[in-house]
Amino acid sequence: MIGRLTGLLAAKRAPQILVECHGVGYEADVSMTTFYQLPEVGEQVAIWTHLQVKEDSHNLIGFTTELERKLFRQLIRVNGVGPKMALTILSGINNQEFANCVSQDDVATLTRLPGVGKKTAERLIIEMRDKVDEFAVAESISSADVALQTGSGSIKHEAIEALQALGYKPLDAEKMIKLAEQSGDRIDNASSLIRKALQASVQRQ
Repeated sequence: MIGRLTGLLAAKRAPQILVECHGVGYEADVSMTTFYQLPEVGEQVAIWTHLQVKEDSHNLIGFTTELERKLFRQLIRVNGVGPKMALTILSGINNQEFANCVSQDDVATLTRLPGVGKKTAERLIIEMRDKVDEFAVAESISSADVALQTGSGSIKHEAIEALQALGYKPLDAEKMIKLAEQSGDRIDNASSLIRKALQASVQRQ
């Protein structure tokens, strides 16, 4: 099993990246949380990986921290939660926030995430209740560790592209960004904007 990749970040287009290791390029899907912690294309990168094996394909999923990979692996063990939904959850909520939702029986916040219905949220809380202690650690990310373009225009463009990569239509993605901007919350980077857009869209439904 491929558990970790260290090499050159050859390409990144959310939610997929390409890491070149000794002349071999490995494609991996990543959450938005991981995506915006990656260095610039052409720089060295190290990611933890999970190999998802299906009858017709083998897919790599990448994470900048081993803790995020552990949470992903716990999520896909929950009935009804597949890799795609797990990545969507990790894109819209961080480890600490997820742990808080579970410990506080916060179904409402979980159901604001795309694709997470009330039954799934309740199942997540029940099945993850005794597993979230290790994830309840606030993670600080310095600005030097986050590969982001500056300027609101660049942030919006990146956020819209990322939402489209998650399966949203261009027009819907733009509407979601507008809803997020109307929240009045301070948004400093594309990762925060994406999370706010995902949450605002579900609240509006």
